[in-house]
Amino acid sequence: MKKVTVGIDIGGTFTKMGIVDREGNCLMNDSIETQTNDNKVETFLNNLHTKIEEMRAQFTGQIELVGIGIGAPNGNYFKGTIENAANLKWKGIVPFVDLFKNYYPGIPIMLTNDAKAAALGEMIYGAAKEMKNFIEITLGTGLGSGFVVNGDLVYGADGFAGELGHTLVKSKGRQCGCGKKGCLETYVSATGIKRTVYKMLADSLEPSELRGISFEDLDGVMITEAAKHGDKLALKVFDYTGKVLGTKLADAVAITRPEAIFLFGGLSLAGDFIFNPTKKYMEEALLPIYRNKIKILPSGLKNNNAAILGASALAWKELEK
Repeated sequence: MKKVTVGIDIGGTFTKMGIVDREGNCLMNDSIETQTNDNKVETFLNNLHTKIEEMRAQFTGQIELVGIGIGAPNGNYFKGTIENAANLKWKGIVPFVDLFKNYYPGIPIMLTNDAKAAALGEMIYGAAKEMKNFIEITLGTGLGSGFVVNGDLVYGADGFAGELGHTLVKSKGRQCGCGKKGCLETYVSATGIKRTVYKMLADSLEPSELRGISFEDLDGVMITEAAKHGDKLALKVFDYTGKVLGTKLADAVAITRPEAIFLFGGLSLAGDFIFNPTKKYMEEALLPIYRNKIKILPSGLKNNNAAILGASALAWKELEK
């Protein structure tokens, strides 16, 4: 009987889950809406359990569930809690793992921040299989990060270490959803790069195919396509974004000295438009002893199940300790 884990990725709109074996094969996956009519976590957990059991029923007698891994916004690895997540309706501190154990007594259940889960996925299933020191940067709606040192994720004293996205870029800069101003993710993320586009459009009269597109309609693909067409403003936007990211990555290198830094998520799909300036400005900002030693690479988690694999990797990592 094949041993499997269930990987769960909790997002603000949808929650994805899948049955994953040790080799990283997602045998089956599905999703449910994260928000329920009554906005109660208990209702969500019941829906989640129902969906998982529907998937398991397709493999009756073939698989053994040995663990469950969960990636969630503001997930606390030490406590198994989701704490004050801005994009979830469950306010305060939610004892998520303790509540879910009522459905799966005796099965190990682990929870962590979604970006840290991505780092574990990179280490177990992705391009960092042979690495013990690396940084995973997730460039989505915000900027998440996971720091791996000597083969282990850095959690810090309370489980929330490694939030590079909320380090300071500019004092009294752009308003961040966390309540601070000037956070890195307000400049480097799918949302941040859109804000940069509109700032540059407002500050110049330069022709651009991005003019006339509403903020709600604009996305990273449009900005990348404009850059491919040689749009000067789009190219300036990527250069600026890469400069901000590269400079902050140089700071991170000075602290953990990774072998590589992986870029993951929608904005990373811009390819050389984001990778080249990021590498250039990181090298300029690095201490001489680090120069030309740190690789900036695309994530090896390329398929649609990447978030599920990351959460599953958390379970396998704990089971093998």
